[in-house]
Amino acid sequence: MPSDSYFFAQPHFLRIAGLNRLEVISLLDKADSYVEQSRRRQKTSDRLHGLTQINLFLEPSTRTQSSFEIAGKRLGLDVINMPIGSSSVSKGETLIDTAVTLNAMHPDLLVVRHGASGAAELLSQKVDCAVINAGDGTHEHPTQALLDALAIRRTLGDLDGLRIAICGDIAHSRVARSNVALLNLLNVEVRLCGPPTLLPSDADRWGA
Repeated sequence: MPSDSYFFAQPHFLRIAGLNRLEVISLLDKADSYVEQSRRRQKTSDRLHGLTQINLFLEPSTRTQSSFEIAGKRLGLDVINMPIGSSSVSKGETLIDTAVTLNAMHPDLLVVRHGASGAAELLSQKVDCAVINAGDGTHEHPTQALLDALAIRRTLGDLDGLRIAICGDIAHSRVARSNVALLNLLNVEVRLCGPPTLLPSDADRWGA
């Protein structure tokens, strides 16, 4: 069982870069404890009671948005979903205008999904709360990479020394980019498999 004294040092979670191996393992250990919580009859806790989480999903999503909503509620957060169809961004408001509006609400956590690479980082510079990147363009999806690593670890045990192939449209996959970066930290040999037109030309610089 992980220690409750673990402290995530970064003010935001926008990308895998910046994490080290120990931090990743600590996050996976912490996630393991919440897997057990989610399987109990009483699934909620008051760990984050009184804090507010806003889910700003400006790109269609079902599983990711629902997952963040459930996770927030199970930790005691007040969760607000801002639907894409009725958002001011869909009516022409800029992302910076949205940041100003969000600041007025004084949230503690902003979970962002956006179709443009770098959108989450831009918002993190304009708001006064923590920002989690739930997928931005073809850039990254760091929480999905953590989830994938947790699923592999719970199935196969220690990831150290494994050889893992990621197959499909790698060039346009933010999840693949985050997966490669995270798996490298865990000493996994990563191979990319797909048609040449769907593989990144700089795959060697990805660490795969």
